[in-house]
Amino acid sequence: PRKFGSRAGFQSIRVSSSFAAPERHEHSVSLPNRSWRLSSSSSLPLRAWNLVPSDSKPDRFEVRATAVESAGEGEKSGSLVKTLELGLLFGLWYLFNIYFNIYNKQVLKVFHYPVTISAVQFAVGTIIVSLMWTFNLYKKPKVSGEQLVAIVPLALVHILGNLFTNMSLGKVAVSFTHTIKAMEPFFSVVLSAMFLGELPTLWVVGSLLPIVGGVVLASVTEASFNWPGFWTAMASNLANQSRNVLSKKLMVKKEESLDNITLFSIITIMSFILLAPVAIFVEGIKFTPAYMQSAGLNVKEVVVRSLLAALSFHAYQQVSYMILQRVSPVTHSVGNCVKRVVVIVSSVIFFKTPVSLINSLGTGIALAGVFLYSRVKRIKPKAKAA
Repeated sequence: PRKFGSRAGFQSIRVSSSFAAPERHEHSVSLPNRSWRLSSSSSLPLRAWNLVPSDSKPDRFEVRATAVESAGEGEKSGSLVKTLELGLLFGLWYLFNIYFNIYNKQVLKVFHYPVTISAVQFAVGTIIVSLMWTFNLYKKPKVSGEQLVAIVPLALVHILGNLFTNMSLGKVAVSFTHTIKAMEPFFSVVLSAMFLGELPTLWVVGSLLPIVGGVVLASVTEASFNWPGFWTAMASNLANQSRNVLSKKLMVKKEESLDNITLFSIITIMSFILLAPVAIFVEGIKFTPAYMQSAGLNVKEVVVRSLLAALSFHAYQQVSYMILQRVSPVTHSVGNCVKRVVVIVSSVIFFKTPVSLINSLGTGIALAGVFLYSRVKRIKPKAKAA
């Protein structure tokens, strides 16, 4: 209630009293918009006044507050679901990558035909992509001839990247192959500067030093070291980063752009078409029960593990692109660094790979450099004042 003396427009106040009835006094107060009648008695001096009418705004305010609280709870639950979904995708990414490296290494140790194994992996991926398109699990794209021509170079370097990785895995330990592959940022910076004109910042150059130094230290002390395994892992880095640079250089027009999963699916099919005849020409038809039996191999084990490796190979790359659609490239790069650590540690434990203290130190320095690179990559150079 207001102070009576604060407003000038009040009407007169009438006070009437009756001395004939001293036990009860009635006061009538007239104001502009409301009239109150206050009664007093010996048992109850003042009758309580309800400040909030039954149809007043506070009731509606309570309803609105409840609605806002419900909306806030819905947003929180939706955010929690997205976080759990993203965490599940990261877990599957790491798990499929671990299984791929373990099964792939087991097969390549006894079946020394990396070109054939690479073709088998692309063949399984082609079947999976075809099934996804057939049953509308993912929309089948409409690709023009011009787009296919632009994708051919990407498919070629994709073939080389996976082929050289399989060659390296057949020659050296899984942990060493992935330590060498930690140098991918180095090749990315060099190729981007050469072909895209993207000069690195001092922070990026500084982060490359521990990567190179750690890989050199790990290579010198690696028990399974040999030059074919080393150079094929380096060639895999060159091929994979060339694919990334080419994808930026060739797929630049918006009307020609394809989403990552569709582009990966087309590259997988094209890689199988291109590599299958090369595998037959170079290594012959070796992935048959008759040849495996003649070579003294366990046919069931080789076939089953090859198929599991191929399934894991396609699955982890598919999940990787699904994650990339949900997070920033920097977050994805950090996740990829953690993935490499998980793969190295799990392969060392599974295959009981002998690792010296200096080798572990070199690997740790290289991976720390990769993590640092992923963080400083987003630091943009300051624009020069005009």
